[in-house]
Amino acid sequence: MAELFAQWGGLALALAGAAIAVILGGIGSSVGVALAGQAGAGVTTEQPEKFGKVLILEALPGTQGIYGFLIGFLILLFTGILGGGAKDITLAQGWQLFFACLPCGFACLYSGINQGKVSAAGMNMIAKDASQMGKAMVLSAMVETYAVLGFLVSALLVFFIKL
Repeated sequence: MAELFAQWGGLALALAGAAIAVILGGIGSSVGVALAGQAGAGVTTEQPEKFGKVLILEALPGTQGIYGFLIGFLILLFTGILGGGAKDITLAQGWQLFFACLPCGFACLYSGINQGKVSAAGMNMIAKDASQMGKAMVLSAMVETYAVLGFLVSALLVFFIKL
């Protein structure tokens, strides 16, 4: 068993990190989009002509899932899984790849949920005054900044790990 872990443990850790980035980013986006969608349903029930503006604000929290997916994709690409021949990943490299995925995963989890809340609040703004759309988008995009930073840190870490 120890021999099997020594041979495949590094790759398993790398894949676990990829899974964490994808899962946490996906959870953040799905919760955020759901929160925004609930508010959007209320706005468009009363004012169906505002659907386009509501849709933009609802889509914003969906990007965190994309960032998590991209980090997962990088791990699969760099480990050779996507190429059909997995590389020999040491335990040390596996741990490095695992921990490299965490900034993106956690930043996307929390920013996706909170961006959904801010988008929902922005929908309340445009329900009262459609000219507030720009301000609503800026407020929501500010939360996105932290997802982007988590993604960049994870991507830089992955790129600089020597396999």
